[in-house]
Amino acid sequence: MDSSGWTELNIGPQHPSTHGVLRLKVKLDGEIIKDVEPVIGYLHRNAEKLCEMSYYCDNLIYFDRLDYVASMIMESGFLEAAEKVLDIEVPERAKWIRVIMSELSRIASHLVWAGAFGLDLGMLTPFFYCFIQREKILNIFTEVCGSRQQTNYMSIGGVYQDLQEETITHIWEFLKQFPEKLEEIYKLFIKNDIFFSRTKDIGYLPKDVAIDYGVTGPMLRASGVPYDVRKDEPYLTYDKVNFDVPVSQKGDVLARFVVRFEEMRQSARIVKQALEKLPDGPYFNPKGKKSLMIRVRGNGEAYSRVESSKGELGTYIVADGSVRPYRVRIRSPTFKNLSVLPVLAKDTMIADLVSISGSIDLVFGEVDR
Repeated sequence: MDSSGWTELNIGPQHPSTHGVLRLKVKLDGEIIKDVEPVIGYLHRNAEKLCEMSYYCDNLIYFDRLDYVASMIMESGFLEAAEKVLDIEVPERAKWIRVIMSELSRIASHLVWAGAFGLDLGMLTPFFYCFIQREKILNIFTEVCGSRQQTNYMSIGGVYQDLQEETITHIWEFLKQFPEKLEEIYKLFIKNDIFFSRTKDIGYLPKDVAIDYGVTGPMLRASGVPYDVRKDEPYLTYDKVNFDVPVSQKGDVLARFVVRFEEMRQSARIVKQALEKLPDGPYFNPKGKKSLMIRVRGNGEAYSRVESSKGELGTYIVADGSVRPYRVRIRSPTFKNLSVLPVLAKDTMIADLVSISGSIDLVFGEVDR
């Protein structure tokens, strides 16, 4: 108990509902939260500095391990900046393949979040339903690159290998059954009175506060701001597909849940269009094979932004003319989103902290880097 008479409580850093090694120093007045201080850094792996010590083409493995449940999107984020600095053009087919893999990765990431969020609130059944669908996506990833999670599939100049017809058939099979299964999972949550009472009007995030804290992704869109990098600053081939940006004006935990489920529907819609529009042609620019020894002429810099499953992932690269980047800096969306937790949790019940922190979708490989 501190001088104000509030009780101090530690949650984590080893706790199943923190979704990673997060320590929350909570101050309580009875069961009411008066202050929350997130303590991070337990998973710090120095990814940015490691990138500065490695060749450009070797840095993808570090990005794989940032948001490790959405590694395809992480790879795309690095490559958007690296290919600008190295002046390497990506073939059209490779761009469409990247879109397909990124959106499948987004679905897989949201399914992990939904399943884990259900566990946080005492719901076991949705976890299995979510992971059954995620497993089908990971099987597709295994087919294209031999790995389930840390994929290392994309490469400077395109992707490491082409999509085979068998894999394309498996993606179509997944898309055919997924919408019905997703609705089944959605109803497991939304028709549960206990889930509804623990998420509705809990953890309200006003639009202006979200903007002030640099919140992006589903959290921002659930507070009424229709910002999505794929729409506002299109990259790859996102300007050639039709999809909606899910937005809610409610700003609570339930709104963030609804927005993420609608995003999965839209991602499936994008993948379907990408498969239909997938052109013939090369999947890799041979110039990318020389990226191990490519030297940037003079000094250069590039910044890219992509829409990860958590929000805006930014990658800033400074080149000094050598075969390695001089500086790599990552804008982690989850780091920004976590910073608003004290605002969301203030004056709520301690029982609601699990629901509120879970709605942020925390992955600490990305937060600590």
